Amino acid sequence: MHNLKLGVEVESAHNLIPKDGKHSFITTFVELHFDGQKFRTTVKERDLHPVWSESFFFNVSDPTDLPNLKLEAVVYSNNKNGRSRSSIGKVCISGTSFVPYSDAVLLHYPLEKAAIFSRARGELGLKVFVTDDPSVWSSKPFPAMGFSSQVSSQSNVAESIAQKFAGSVPESFSAGKKELGHIFSNLPNQSSYADSRVNQMRFEPHQKASKPVHMYPGSSSQPVEYSLKETSPILGGGRVVGGVKRAITHDLVEPMQFMFVRVVKARGLPSKDVTGSLDPYVEVRVGNYKGITRHFEKTGNPEWNAVFAFAKERMQSSVLDVVVMDKDILKDGFVGIVRFDLHEIPTRVPPDSPLAPEWYHLENQRRGKKNGELMLAVWIGTQADEAFPDACHSDAASPVDISVPPSHIRSKVYHSPRLWYVRANVIEAQDLVAGEKNRFPDVYVKAQIGNQVLKTRSVRSQTMNAMWNEDLMFVASEPFEEHLILSVEEASNKDEIFGQVIIPLSTVEKRADDRIVQSRWYNLQKSNGDGTEEPKKYKFATRIHLRVSLDGGYHVLDESAHYSSDFRPTAKQLWKPSVGILEVGILNANGLHPMKTRNGRGTSDTYCVAKYGHKWIRTRTIIDSLSPKYNEQYTWEVYDPATVLTVGVFDNGQLGGEKGSNGGKDLKIGKVRIRISSLETNRAYTHYYPLLVLHPSGVKKMGELHLAIRFTCTSFVNMMFMYSRPLLPKMHYVRPLSATLQDMLRHQAVKIVATRLARAEPPLRKEVVEYMSDADSHLWSMRRSKANFHRLMSVFNGLFSLAKWFGDVCRWKSPVTTVLVHILFVMLVCFPELILPTLFLYMSVIGLWSYRYREKYPSHMNTRMSYADSAHPDELDEEFDTFPTSCSLELVRMRYDRLRYVAGRIQKAVGDVATQGERFQALLSWRDPRATAIFIMFCILAAIVFYVTHFQIFTVIAGFYMMRHPRFRHKLPPAPLNFLRRLPAKTDSML
Repeated sequence: MHNLKLGVEVESAHNLIPKDGKHSFITTFVELHFDGQKFRTTVKERDLHPVWSESFFFNVSDPTDLPNLKLEAVVYSNNKNGRSRSSIGKVCISGTSFVPYSDAVLLHYPLEKAAIFSRARGELGLKVFVTDDPSVWSSKPFPAMGFSSQVSSQSNVAESIAQKFAGSVPESFSAGKKELGHIFSNLPNQSSYADSRVNQMRFEPHQKASKPVHMYPGSSSQPVEYSLKETSPILGGGRVVGGVKRAITHDLVEPMQFMFVRVVKARGLPSKDVTGSLDPYVEVRVGNYKGITRHFEKTGNPEWNAVFAFAKERMQSSVLDVVVMDKDILKDGFVGIVRFDLHEIPTRVPPDSPLAPEWYHLENQRRGKKNGELMLAVWIGTQADEAFPDACHSDAASPVDISVPPSHIRSKVYHSPRLWYVRANVIEAQDLVAGEKNRFPDVYVKAQIGNQVLKTRSVRSQTMNAMWNEDLMFVASEPFEEHLILSVEEASNKDEIFGQVIIPLSTVEKRADDRIVQSRWYNLQKSNGDGTEEPKKYKFATRIHLRVSLDGGYHVLDESAHYSSDFRPTAKQLWKPSVGILEVGILNANGLHPMKTRNGRGTSDTYCVAKYGHKWIRTRTIIDSLSPKYNEQYTWEVYDPATVLTVGVFDNGQLGGEKGSNGGKDLKIGKVRIRISSLETNRAYTHYYPLLVLHPSGVKKMGELHLAIRFTCTSFVNMMFMYSRPLLPKMHYVRPLSATLQDMLRHQAVKIVATRLARAEPPLRKEVVEYMSDADSHLWSMRRSKANFHRLMSVFNGLFSLAKWFGDVCRWKSPVTTVLVHILFVMLVCFPELILPTLFLYMSVIGLWSYRYREKYPSHMNTRMSYADSAHPDELDEEFDTFPTSCSLELVRMRYDRLRYVAGRIQKAVGDVATQGERFQALLSWRDPRATAIFIMFCILAAIVFYVTHFQIFTVIAGFYMMRHPRFRHKLPPAPLNFLRRLPAKTDSML
């Protein structure tokens, strides 16, 4: 059996023009036909120069008939409504031109028109080859799909062969862009991993027939595999998303029924041991599930107040047994049992009144006599029940029992501590060395709050006094458990301390504005080092002059300002009313990656954490499931729509002593960010969000998280008014903090929040808080530097396109367009009052036209824009390196040399920009006397010309000169540019 296959790499297309000939942004894809097989690339939206870089492999049915076969590549464009397509052109390649992979090269084929009078044109880049490698698998075609969801089918190729044939694609930039564009051009940018991932893009809906899924790529370069999937689940109370019906509570989650068993207390229990004592506990059993309360020692009237929740869909028994047992060393003894028929248990629908517990007689199965009484309450409810958060759940435990400690599996709502900025203004100190008149101290002040330590500059005074007048900033949280400790120390002798003062933060004055706080003198106390105060030797005590305040007018940043969830100041009296309500339903997760091994198979014990504002929530832990169902709903008040909700998924590493190689840490699976301002009001969004995590081996999809989100506006006027208000509180602009100081304070704030939340029950661990707050986002990353640079370039793409269009006008590439521009230019010059109205009218029309193309789904993480799927392995290894580094000396030297190279290119580009500015400054500085004299003479002549010439005439002449015909142009640079380049700069003064 032969293994011959035809490989086709669809690289890119250039200068695509649709059949109507309009130079507009179009949505394109390519269909490949060969030997009765058909494959299709992804859709590229609004791009006249799309880049696919996708590979496909066809089976060759008869190798002997290969020269008679032909490959057809048809380029299609979608129409405006996206429901039909039209052909731009096609490429036909005969089988006689097929070559082996070693001889194949990338060729750009002109597109054949679909019709004689069609004005469509363009080029398609293809690389075609044949291979008989047995490891190559043929691509799997997709079923036919519509275009209303803006999704195209994509072939699936074996990852190994895709990585084998994919090569390095260096980054390059057009010559028209700034010199900074070449900084990263020589660095390696391996794309084999990206190609292999692109070739695996398939639409594999895992939903039921009642939950249709629509996929959105997010951008023209985002792989479909990493895209959002819109769903239509049937949510609480029978409400269908997008319909009219709406429940009062828990209408953003799928209804789940649980059997709740509340074990309150017991009385009159008999003695079981020889000593006459009893150590009772309760077992609640339903089929294979068993819940166990804690036991009490030597008591016949215990109180447990424990609640157990059994998922009704998992119950495989019709009987509920509640058994009281006696804890013993060898074998636990039986005390009594209460049995319920599941068909007779009542159903409670919130907001009904809670079901009151009742006393039940305990029966002995062997003797039939009464053995005390047990107070119980049993009912059927949903996750809207008030007992749901505190219950121990059967779906949060193993199939054997649910006796896992509740502190690690229960859902919980947390609140971040209230953070304050502490400003300590160190003014001066007096009588530093009272007993040594000839000694001039070199002193500084060290201030400390907890593990935060700051120092002032060293001051050498000619007297016994020292003056600093410096501000030291700290972060503190309520309730204030730590004190501000200031000590005056000798700079030349670290062991000599002139004295210290301890100021309780609870006694410090709070302020909400920039008013002046009254300063105070504090006496410094000198200790012996053992905590005892040293006896006084001098007549005068050393004093320090301080101004200390708790600044509540700032917002203490514990997140990046780019995706912060709150901007309110610390002082509550400065808070504005809320503008809306954010409701989030955490439905389920799908296709999670196994994070641990249990009983010889991969599994995960997952929970979700959501952060918005001061409120953190944690769902219950679903044990031993790669497709957990949470169905928990939470609500936040929204004070600013320009904020971001963050939802993360983690693997619980605290269960059953399974600490493994991660040291008992909760492993991150992925997170999702959603900007509130991008959501329409009163609309429920239900999507599967891809959980993307960057590993040293590259970007990896860890699964999908199903969320339902709704933003409800409570005050439309206040919300619209928020767009005119500053993003941060007033104090950030009245007394701004430097960027370096803000980064330092943010790092301290994250540590304080992590420490406080780790003390909660159940604890929210430090690694979870740091991951949700992006505590390591300030560290160097070559990948992130590339991504940010290309983001900067994309911002100016519009200007580059405008400059290119104007260049085509000046070169008379299209004479009709150039003539029309001349006419429009003359009209605007003659009627300058039309310039601004025309500009604003044009922008309004563009905005209204873009409404139909608006994104109808929340934004999500983009792997291509982040350069996550094309980063070099060494760059990823550098990004995941510890701080300080743990790599070998040779590797650090190589990375240091690379960093020096990148920094050198940036340094050169910054120097070139500074040189151009200095040349403009040199026009009138007489640095070059002849050049300055020429420029002054030119200015005098220009003043005379502009005085006698109407400005409109000059503008028309200048515009016509710039748009003159190419036959009147010269290849040499113009005289003004030559004059500017000859001016001196300060480069000759540089060492």
